[in-house]
Amino acid sequence: MRCVIARFPFELTKGVVLERMKGVRPEPVTGMSVVIGRRRYPVMQAGAVITRQDRRDFTPGEVVRALTLLGFVCRPGPSAAPAGLVGLFPQVPDLLGGPAA
Repeated sequence: MRCVIARFPFELTKGVVLERMKGVRPEPVTGMSVVIGRRRYPVMQAGAVITRQDRRDFTPGEVVRALTLLGFVCRPGPSAAPAGLVGLFPQVPDLLGGPAA
C-alpha cells in the first residue's frame, strides 16, 4: 500500500512493518500507541523505525492513519491522572487540617 508520511511516499505492507519492528525494544508509552506483534509501541517510535526518518519530520496522525489502514490497532495514550485520584484533590486541605484554598 502506498502511504505518504512527511511528504515522502512509502510502499508499506503489514509484513514490511513487522520485519522492520522485529527486535526493536518499545519505549515507554506517553501518547498514542500502536500494537505491532505482541508489543505496544509509541506511534512516533514506530514511525521513525518504519520510515527511517527523524521524528520531527512527521506527525503522529500521519503514522496512525497509515498503520490503521494496514490493519494495526492504534490506541490513545494514558490519561493525565487516574479517575480515582481526581476526586481526592479537593479533600487534601481537609485531610491535612489546613484551610481550604
